[in-house]
Amino acid sequence: MPELPEVEAVCRKLRPAAVGRRIESASVIRCGGLGIEEAVPGRSIEAVDRVGKHILIRLSGAVTLHTHLRMSGNLFAIPDHRLRGHRARVVLCLRGGTGIVLEDPRALARMELVETAAIDARLRRQLGPEPLSPLFTPAWLGTEARSSRQPAKLFLMDQGRVAGLGNIYVAEALHRARVNPRRPVNRMSPARILSLHGAIVAILEDAVQSAISAYAGPGEFVEAETFPLAVYGREGEPCGACGRTIRRIVQGGRSTYYCPGCQK
Repeated sequence: MPELPEVEAVCRKLRPAAVGRRIESASVIRCGGLGIEEAVPGRSIEAVDRVGKHILIRLSGAVTLHTHLRMSGNLFAIPDHRLRGHRARVVLCLRGGTGIVLEDPRALARMELVETAAIDARLRRQLGPEPLSPLFTPAWLGTEARSSRQPAKLFLMDQGRVAGLGNIYVAEALHRARVNPRRPVNRMSPARILSLHGAIVAILEDAVQSAISAYAGPGEFVEAETFPLAVYGREGEPCGACGRTIRRIVQGGRSTYYCPGCQK
């Protein structure tokens, strides 16, 4: 599943080709995008924003195309809307002949047309602060942690706590901060909270740059494709920091990778 860095890369690549352009027509194929074909022609794209893993294509008339890539979606611009592939789920044809394509081989990605005020209010209710935003401070993280008995891994994966963190980069941040993924967050010291906050921010900043480099154009891309992973997906391999064997456990139905030497 594309995580925050990959979704940020998608948005940064899309903005120059999309913002300021007028939509001439739209086609929806197996995406559940009710009303898009009828309502978006004639509107202009005013902005491409991201909140967590949600992509918000702001249109004139105070409406937004709310997009979630789910497990295998991709969103990109093409020089000619007629060049859409067979995996296209939504195609926005722009003035001048270019296009924006929501592509997904598994047809799980979703795009819906909603009122801008409504989607903004919904996401504010459902999601915690962005980990790269000014609201995500060590003090805020400490306050939230003291109110929860969740294991560190599950706490950080809770989108209502922190928006956009996913399995890969949570595992990497916990390793860098030397936090055991099973440790209850309300039992972490202020110093460990500070370390974890710094690790999350640093990991994501590096991962965004990595994702931008990997996502060079239309087509498939893999999460953390060029990001140097310390523990994720490396079960049975030696830890580069201490040499102990990296382990995998299951938390909340997802694989968690950690080093028992570094993360005690």
